[in-house]
Amino acid sequence: MKETHSIYVLLTDTGTLFTRLIRCFTGVEMNHASIAMDRELKEVYSFGRKQQNNPWIGGFVREDMTSRMFGQATCAVYRCTVSKAVYERIRSRIREIERNEHRYKYNFLGLFGVLLNMRIHRENAYFCSQFVASVLDESGVDISTKPACLVTPADIERAQPLREVYRGCLQKYLHKSSKHLSGQTLPA
Repeated sequence: MKETHSIYVLLTDTGTLFTRLIRCFTGVEMNHASIAMDRELKEVYSFGRKQQNNPWIGGFVREDMTSRMFGQATCAVYRCTVSKAVYERIRSRIREIERNEHRYKYNFLGLFGVLLNMRIHRENAYFCSQFVASVLDESGVDISTKPACLVTPADIERAQPLREVYRGCLQKYLHKSSKHLSGQTLPA
């Protein structure tokens, strides 16, 4: 039997001014996408704010779900079962970006491309859902027929390989997750 692993995609609404502004344009609740290597969301990566109080300085980030930024967040957690080889490719790609994070920027210009349905490719620049879609696609997990530079969190929600495992308050999910680690169960 082939060994499988799970990766997780996390969509969040932090309620910040920036996410409220994005919601005005998109009309959808969850406007931030991240990829997690574990069910407990301890190893979570995305492109977003480098400084909590400044949405204009962005890039590659390892996110802390217990930080103030995510304290009141609502979320949807999706699981994707992949082979060990795919899991390792995803991990390797994220580590490569992390090692060279100074080369990567937040793709603000790309957000306008999404609004205009126009491909705007920038070298080493991503917005959150573009990052998630790119990492998954480059690793062999097809989540959209759109190019990664046009993928939105709403597209990720509809991705066939992803299965929703939780929707609601992020802190409640983290609490349930910590109970799971102590021997209690967590929703599949």
